[in-house]
Amino acid sequence: MRFGILGPLEVTGAAAPTDGGREPSYAPQAAKLRVVLGTLLIRANEVVSVESLIDELWPDAPPRTATTTLQVYVSHLRKTLQSADPDNGREALVTRRPGYLLRVGADAVDALAFEDLSRRGHQALQASDFAAAADLNRRALALWRGPLLSDTPHGPVLEGAAVRLAEARTSALDERIRAELHLGLHRELVAELQELVAEHRMHEEFHTHLMVALYRCGRQAEALRVFTTLRQTLVEELGIEPGPASTRLQRRILEGDPALTRAGGRGAVRGAGAGTGTTAAKTAATAATAGTPGGTGGTGRSPGHDGPPAAAAAAGTGAGAGAPGWSAESGALPAADPCFTGRTEELDRLERMVRSAPAGGCVAVTGMPGAGKTALAVEAAHRVADAFPDGRLYLDLRDGAGTGLPSDAGSVLERLLPASAGPGAAPADGAPQAPRVLLVLDGVGSETQVRPLLPALRGAVVLLVARRVPAGLPGLRSVLLGPWRPDEAQRLVGLFTGRAGTRPGTLGAAAALDAGPGLGPDTVAEVAELCGRLPLAVRTAAAQLAARPHWTAAVLADRLRDEGGRLDVLRTGDLDVRARLLDAYAACPEPQRRAFRLLSLLPPGRFGARQAAAALDLTEARASAALESLADERLVAVDRDGCHLPELLRLLAVERLALEDPPEVVRAAAERVCRAYAAAAAAQPGRMSDSGARGLVRLARTAYGAGLWALAVRLTDALGGWVPDDGEAVYALALDAARRCADRSAQARMRRSLGELAWQYRRVERAHELFSGALELAREAGDEEEAARAQVGLAELRLDAGEWAAAAALLEPALAALSAPGRTRGRYEASRARALLALAHEGPESARAWFGECLELAGALRDQRLEVYALRSLRALSLPPEGGSGPAARAVEIRPGLWRIHPAGVPT
Repeated sequence: MRFGILGPLEVTGAAAPTDGGREPSYAPQAAKLRVVLGTLLIRANEVVSVESLIDELWPDAPPRTATTTLQVYVSHLRKTLQSADPDNGREALVTRRPGYLLRVGADAVDALAFEDLSRRGHQALQASDFAAAADLNRRALALWRGPLLSDTPHGPVLEGAAVRLAEARTSALDERIRAELHLGLHRELVAELQELVAEHRMHEEFHTHLMVALYRCGRQAEALRVFTTLRQTLVEELGIEPGPASTRLQRRILEGDPALTRAGGRGAVRGAGAGTGTTAAKTAATAATAGTPGGTGGTGRSPGHDGPPAAAAAAGTGAGAGAPGWSAESGALPAADPCFTGRTEELDRLERMVRSAPAGGCVAVTGMPGAGKTALAVEAAHRVADAFPDGRLYLDLRDGAGTGLPSDAGSVLERLLPASAGPGAAPADGAPQAPRVLLVLDGVGSETQVRPLLPALRGAVVLLVARRVPAGLPGLRSVLLGPWRPDEAQRLVGLFTGRAGTRPGTLGAAAALDAGPGLGPDTVAEVAELCGRLPLAVRTAAAQLAARPHWTAAVLADRLRDEGGRLDVLRTGDLDVRARLLDAYAACPEPQRRAFRLLSLLPPGRFGARQAAAALDLTEARASAALESLADERLVAVDRDGCHLPELLRLLAVERLALEDPPEVVRAAAERVCRAYAAAAAAQPGRMSDSGARGLVRLARTAYGAGLWALAVRLTDALGGWVPDDGEAVYALALDAARRCADRSAQARMRRSLGELAWQYRRVERAHELFSGALELAREAGDEEEAARAQVGLAELRLDAGEWAAAAALLEPALAALSAPGRTRGRYEASRARALLALAHEGPESARAWFGECLELAGALRDQRLEVYALRSLRALSLPPEGGSGPAARAVEIRPGLWRIHPAGVPT
């Protein structure tokens, strides 16, 4: 079974060709089915959330039955796939939380084949294998039959993919032409290039390719006319001049530069003003790239890296070390980001470090993926311009491969060395010079990329940008970036309105976005929290809102609250938070990746080595070492208070665990984690923080989902009276778990807890039913303590109704049963109810005695919340009664934070 999406949708199977020799097509005829299949194919072998598919099907206003309708579409698609491949078709489309996953082979989708061929073609071009580069890119381009899914309606996902793949197609075409110019095929390319410049009137590289091809054919005047036409177009439509590369090429054609006539000649690519080159630069670049395939300067960009385009090589350039590109932009520091926001403290610290660094010194910006490391480094480089009068240069090492350097490293170093106190530049008296050049090295993977360059850069300051600290570099000082601080998140409204940044008068990329109703600091702060306060994620959320004018900030926040689909929401255009995080994950060895995945089973928030040991099935010492290793890779955040998985990395770990680990492995790890947390909670009853209780609720759900019924009950029991927002759902799950493991005592406890919630919500009849059922179950199980606590619940219902005698009759045997050792919490609840009875029926002195007993019992439980309640109740009894007859005068605090307003005529 094969799929074609580079044009109209095609689905072919194993059936024999028709009489006309064509394979039968199984592509669905219905447009909605094509949308679902196309979206799954664009994200082949990835889970696509239900929410993303609904957005794609109905971008403006999904119907109320959207989820059900989508399920029907998926069912139809499974039948279609089974028709195409009776053996495996139906199993290819699987349900995988929070959506669906389409499993396909790497060669089964033409888009995947295109990306693989174009990537290999790019690597071949960088390795100076021009014949292979031309062939691979030619084969890649031959897969296109028209615009992406041209017969299918496009929603946000397909529209973004169409833009991305169209740009990739243009890049592959550019690199194929560049390789063929290297091979001397200029005559064969002229007609095609003339068609391309007519179609892409502002694409400078196609114009420069045509200029070179015409010049090599002896058509100098026509080559110059191409430049004139390009300039007229740019000036008239955009008000700008052609770039430096095009202008320099025009000048060389005017001068009749003979180097331009030689295909593959290195002399053809040396731009004006590039310098004569230095041995030191070539030596440094060669040393750094030694050992890479073919002995060249790397094999291309890493997947997903969005860097500046490679230098136009139409004049024939070798991609090896020391062969500089002829673009004047090579090595230029990127422009300052007008949307740069926050990071005041880090920016000040980094600026001080760079200004005070000695010649040859190194400063590093490190941190987790998406934290804005490059943005901070570039901002700092612009701020210290006065300290580096000879220039500031930028080199992105992600354009190289492994430990090598990118192909334009030679030209950058040639420009750098004459100004940075290179060989022979030291003053006669031997005194060290102050550094006058700043080199920003982005995408540093390890110190092995940097160390060979340092001897040649001893007169410059090097500012490194890396995920992890490049250990072993002498005198290195670093700034570690994490998420934005909470106080910074309050000031991010500008990112959503296009008015972010520190430079007055500038607007960001979202300048056209109206803040709209509800887009205030509180809403933005919530969005930022849901994004883990990660700069890349917050910017992506702002871009998502800008791309969808029909969304409000509240809609965006609501979609981000769904953990299962949050990373899908944080993907628009070429901004993809998941892809950036996956790059960091993929760079780690498998043992670290496995540890990272298993840690997602821990509840959100801080944890220590003991909890990690349970998840990883290691000793505490080995778990601690694993955490340090993950912290080095910036996949785990560590501080003095413990460790935690940054929010979006945690969601990525949850995804990868579901995709990569067998269910039995996940279940075993979940059981270890649940047992460890249940034991820790039982060892410290009554001392549960809100975050700790929320963690137990999450683990109880995990245990229930894994079929660990007894553990689900234990974890719910450990809540100790703490009520989550969705308390009824939590206790209902635990009740079902208790039924499944036939534990009548546990069923009684859960019914009693549900009864207390129903009573608090004033559903009295339901509360009576639940308490009565709990009492019956407890008596059947012979659980005297639980039966007594159910009686306390029924007594409180009688108190509410003013039936004092009935309440007293229920409380008397309950108090007797709960006086036995080990039943302190139940005794406390019974004493509290007895105190309320005394307050309503017997008078303050009797109530004071019972509240005093509550205080003693709360102290024995070491439960501060209950102690404070008892003290507050005793203090209220000591105050003189307030005048008036309003509701406030008749209010009684019956539980911590829960007040009852007595009806008229009921004593207070």
